[in-house]
Amino acid sequence: MMWYGGWGWGGWFVMALFMVLFWALVIAGVVALARCLTGSHRGARQSGPTRSSDEPGWGSGRAEDVLAERFARGEIDDDEYKRRLALLREHR
Repeated sequence: MMWYGGWGWGGWFVMALFMVLFWALVIAGVVALARCLTGSHRGARQSGPTRSSDEPGWGSGRAEDVLAERFARGEIDDDEYKRRLALLREHR
């Protein structure tokens, strides 16, 4: 057998390692691009209008927003939403 000055068995191992790393980076890039384009970030908060803490009713307005979000997601029912909203507005 002729020897062509190749890397031998170590070269095959290194090539296999680089192939796995290459495909892992390609797949991670595609997933990151898809998440970026669709806007589905796990645990990310949606940005909305922000209020300064100097505004009157800042805490109660945020509490009402959170309550409305929970009602929209179905975490609480209509009766509980109305009861808690009345309680929040009563203590302004």
